Amino acid sequence: MTAVAIECHAKLNLFLRVLSRGDDGYHGLETLFCLVDLADGLVAERRDERGVTIDVAEAETGPADENLAVRAARLVLEATGDRFGVHLRLHKRIPVRAGLGGGSSDAAGALAAVNRLAGDAIPRHELLQFAARLGSDVPFLFSGAPLALAWGRGERMVRLPPLPAAPVLLLSPPVAVSTADAYGWVDEARQGAGRRGAVALDLNALAGWGDIGRMAGNEFESPVFARHPVVRGAFEALVGTRPLVCRMSGSGPTLFAVYRSQTDRDDARMLLGRKHGATTPVMTLAAPTRGPDERGAEA
Repeated sequence: MTAVAIECHAKLNLFLRVLSRGDDGYHGLETLFCLVDLADGLVAERRDERGVTIDVAEAETGPADENLAVRAARLVLEATGDRFGVHLRLHKRIPVRAGLGGGSSDAAGALAAVNRLAGDAIPRHELLQFAARLGSDVPFLFSGAPLALAWGRGERMVRLPPLPAAPVLLLSPPVAVSTADAYGWVDEARQGAGRRGAVALDLNALAGWGDIGRMAGNEFESPVFARHPVVRGAFEALVGTRPLVCRMSGSGPTLFAVYRSQTDRDDARMLLGRKHGATTPVMTLAAPTRGPDERGAEA
């Protein structure tokens, strides 16, 4: 095998609670993840030259050494004895630094694809440990589950029966939100409030999108809205289109709304126009994603 291609799907946080910061400096999370059909395209090609190189199309993702997909590929190569090198070709469709898990999904895809090039030498449970080292979103995105509840740094996860596929509108306000800053704002708001524990969720109650709409929201929303009025304004406009669910994903700034029908979603998109930022219609997934798609050198 000379190349492996894989789709790296975006995620939504249907619910997100920031837990206490541990001694290692990282915060725990409790979150309900959902996959959507928006995906980056990743091809991992086996090379004789050692090391990992990357070409990225359609977006600027920063230095290669800081790219999560590159870091993921290196973890697999080191664990398998650095017997070959890898070139990654990444076609970005998921907005960068938007709260949709694009970089994390690319890392999950690289773990799977490079391990396939290595003859599936690393067991799945070890790859999940690598995923947790790379970021809190990566274990879920590596799992391929369409819906899951996760805790900690994503290493504790319960796959849930998927909700029916539903039309979603993504709204991306024209601002950037640093994830590190967002965590700092949450900590600042909590000073003197003590440590926080996990919330007990009634998983049996998650039968439909209306149940999701009645759940608590995203704890990053309040501090992000306070510091970025344009994101708050976009959220209020999106709520005004009367979706079943409306939230910010991750630390933002991308917002999402789930609708009863594609007609409702398309009407909302027309109503919003581009006044509050770019809009992207997607669908949630109701089935697990496929594994890497094996291809030849022409991939």
